[in-house]
Parts: sequence; C-alpha cells; structure tokens
Amino acid sequence: MWMEAGLPADGQMNDAVARPATGIVHLGLGAFFRAFGCVYIADAMAASGGDWGIVGVSLRSPDTRDALRLRDWHYTSVTLAPEGEQTRDITLLNDVLVAPENPEAVLATMTDPGVRIVTLTVTEKGYCHNPATGKLNLDHPDIRHDLSHDLPVSAPGFLVRALARRRAAGTPPFTVLTCDNLPNNGRLVREMVLQLARQIDPPLADWIAAEGRFPSTMVDRITPATTQADIARVTALTGIPDAAPVLHEPFSQWAVEDDFVGGTRPDLRAAGVELVADVTAHEDMKLRMLNGTHSALAYTGYLAGHETIADTVADPDFAAYVHALWSEISPAVTAPQGVSLTEYADALMDRYANPAIRHRTWQIAMDGSQKLPQRILGTVRDNLDAGRPVEGLCTAIAAWMRYVTGTDAAGQPIDVRDPMADRLHALAQSQDDPAGIVASLLSVAEIFPRDLADRLQGPVSQAASVIWQDGVRAAIKRAIR
Repeated sequence: MWMEAGLPADGQMNDAVARPATGIVHLGLGAFFRAFGCVYIADAMAASGGDWGIVGVSLRSPDTRDALRLRDWHYTSVTLAPEGEQTRDITLLNDVLVAPENPEAVLATMTDPGVRIVTLTVTEKGYCHNPATGKLNLDHPDIRHDLSHDLPVSAPGFLVRALARRRAAGTPPFTVLTCDNLPNNGRLVREMVLQLARQIDPPLADWIAAEGRFPSTMVDRITPATTQADIARVTALTGIPDAAPVLHEPFSQWAVEDDFVGGTRPDLRAAGVELVADVTAHEDMKLRMLNGTHSALAYTGYLAGHETIADTVADPDFAAYVHALWSEISPAVTAPQGVSLTEYADALMDRYANPAIRHRTWQIAMDGSQKLPQRILGTVRDNLDAGRPVEGLCTAIAAWMRYVTGTDAAGQPIDVRDPMADRLHALAQSQDDPAGIVASLLSVAEIFPRDLADRLQGPVSQAASVIWQDGVRAAIKRAIR
C-alpha cells in the first residue's frame, strides 16, 4: 500500500510524492542512518518494491524532527567525491517522532503489526551498558526509570516495552537490527533487551529469546556532521531549501547476518548489502582497522591542531603514524574471506585523505570512554597476550587521556563530550604528573578491566610522559621508531 504525502498541518514546504507504508521504525535518527541505511533501503525498494517506509524516532531532541518537517520528511543526500558533489532526494521517511514529547506514540508505532524491523543508531552509550563487561548498567538513570515506568526513555526500554505489547496482542516480534559500531552488536543489544526484560517480566524475556531475532551488522560510511555552511551550499546546489541534508563519502559497505523474524526483510542483497551467516570477521576488521585508527587520529590530530582527519593524514608524521598503527593492528585481525588487509588499509588511507570529507577530529573524539574498549583495547589485549608491539596503540590511549583532562598543551580548554567527562576530568585533576594521571584514569573499571589496566600502566605512562613534556608529535614519532 502506498500513501500520498500531503501538505503538513503547519503549512511548511512539501514535495508531493507517493510513499511506501511504514515497515521500519528507526531509533536514533541522526545523520549517519539517513546517509546510510535509508539509502540502502530506498535502493532495495527501487529494485524489488515492498512496504518499507521508515518512521524515525529522536530519543532526546526535537531538532532533527523540526528540520526534516520543513520538507515533509524529505531530505537531500550528498555524495562528497574528490571530483565533485552529487545530490539525491531521499523520500522514504513517513514521520519523525520525538520520544520525550510523546513516548506513547513511539510505542504505538512500534507495536503496529506492519512494523517488522526496528533499526538503531543510538551510539555506544545509548545501550546503557558497561563497555568493559558488556552487561546492562542497572544503575543507569534511564534504566532505573524504565524499570519502574511503563513509558520508557532508553532505547532498550522502548524495545522491551514495545515487544511486551506485541506479545500481549499476539503479534510476532519485530527484528531488532542495530547499526552501531560495536563488536557483536546484535548479540549485545539482544543481551541488553533480555536482561531488562527479565527484570520486568521473566516470561516476556523467554518469549523474546525464543521468537526474537537480533542480527549483527557491520556498517561503514564516513558521514561528517552537517554544518550551516553545508546547508546553505546544498540549498544552492539543488534550488530547494533543505534544513536537514546529509553529506557522506562515496564508499559504503553493509554486512548483515541474514536472520530476520519470519525471513521478512527488504531485498537488501539487490541494494548491495552483503548478507552473511556470520558478520564477526567483517565487524572486527572494521572496528579495529578503521574505527581504531579513526579514534587514534582524532585524539592525536586534535592535540596537534588538526581540524579534520584529511588535514591530519596530510601531515607526513601522522600519515606514517597511521601506517604504524595498521602494522600493530593487522596481526590481531582475521580478514573476511577474499579480503586483503593490506589493500583494505590502502583503501582506508585513500578515504581518510579525501579532501571533500570534512570529518572533524573533535566529532570523532566524542564518547571516547564508550569507544576505547571496542576500538582499541581489544587489539591491545590480543597483542600483549601474543607478545606483539603496542606502542602506537598505547600512544593513542595516552592522547585520549590528555584530551579528557580538558586542557591542551597551550592551556586552551577542550570541549570534551563524553558521558563520563566530569568523572574523568576530576580524576585527571587529582594528579600532578603524567604517570599519576595515567594510573588514575586506568582505575576506571568501566573502561579498563583491572588485569588489562595493570599491564598498561608502564607503556601508557611512557607515551604520556612524552605527550605532556614534548607534545603529541614527539610521541607519535617515538611510536613509529
């Protein structure tokens, strides 16, 4: 069934177009999913049809809803290629809900039998878990709220309460398809949902475990934050006022475990998605080789004064540093069948160097306390166990520690965006020397398991000493040597 878009009640601009009925609800509708998942799903429907329209949900702020409503949920996708920009109109969004304004509307939509998939991009911190243990944080304020209220605030809470309603109505569960950069992301969200459901209603947890599906995925497309200058440029390019365009690199890769409730999904294969039995090798390669080096370049590049990743790798010292990092990371990665890690790293370097991608180091540096365990610490542990070098990776950890002190080498403040920012800043300020700061930050068990923290004290302190005394450039040169 197709729905004809009409003029919104607020009288804002509207591009009339026939749209598919809603089959997907997306939690955490930010720029990445609109530049990635929405494009794939639009391509899948173009190839094979189907009612896979999307209702987006903003879990915190109305800003995305308000911007998208100006064009009745249409927006422009802009491919940033070195040879120029290409635009495309994306028209499969049917609505955007703001959860804090109307959580009942969100649950009602998720309970609709026509909705067969719920996708998520809520970032690492949105799962309300302990990154070091992978367990649900029952002391998280959102989880405490969701345990005692029928109308939730967290992503796991919305999943559990919506699944409870579907079970009560005799409706099959939806497939939960996470698109966040986390190892074993499907298994992680499944465990968070089951742990929360067991606290609320154990028979519900049993039903979800038996009937639900949580395929793991690997997602890859660099998507810089959209600026006001971008909005003005896209409006000039298209001739259509658009307050919510998304900009992204040409490259895109999506690997998905083909495990959906009732086998029901869009024709993802026709859109270029790799449907696989096990996505572990894909996600491990991407998390460690791309996300790991991205984070390392974000902290070291920011401290060196580089605004973007492209600026950072244009600096010969940092280009040499990222190659040194790959030499440390590659032995800890099992490549997917048919993939050369050397060629993969070369392709990553080309993507990082794309001058059209203004991916800010500050943006990538956000939420480091949630990212380090998945992106860097797993590789460090594997290398230490195998007796392999970790100097470059430990330099990245030390750079993160310098970053979360909140002050750079010139004494200028750093705007640290992290759910643990205040705690990390207080720990760093309680010490007077680099070794003491390292020891203090390594004591945060939610990030650094105790056994690993003990092994990191020496090498991270050595890198930190160079960063504090001589600067981050000297530290990366030391790591390369």
